[in-house]
Amino acid sequence: MIVFDLKCPDNHRFEAWFRSSSAFEEQCAAGVVECPYCGSAEIVKAPMAPNVAAKGNTQPEARPAQMQNMVHAEGDGRLAELAAQAREIVNQMREHVEKNCDYVGANFAEEARKIHYGEADERGIYGESTTEETQALIEEGIDILPLPGNRSTDA
Repeated sequence: MIVFDLKCPDNHRFEAWFRSSSAFEEQCAAGVVECPYCGSAEIVKAPMAPNVAAKGNTQPEARPAQMQNMVHAEGDGRLAELAAQAREIVNQMREHVEKNCDYVGANFAEEARKIHYGEADERGIYGESTTEETQALIEEGIDILPLPGNRSTDA
């Protein structure tokens, strides 16, 4: 197994494990490698620093709040099956949202607040928000759910 530092067009950086460099290339080409921050499938390898052992008296660096848990299922048949089921459920949820909710684009945070505070009609919406906007909505108690991947109309 090999770990790669990866990044998306928004310069979000994260790491993921792959069986080989060619496995990374194949998975990227299939669109299954996504940015955990914004869901973009346009992923490239980022420059990597050499792995230097830390001194024994140092504290590990805190994980950024916006990091998400990731799973790589290759080599584990049951985990791969569950991952495929999860992708299908996410795809079904995305299709339902796109058919039944209003797309508000980059105005998502503003519109979600208006609905939450009774300034706009209650309805389902979807769109884009920055990590900071998403965190602020959650802190305000506004019920949202980040949806992995890109809008199907953008593909």
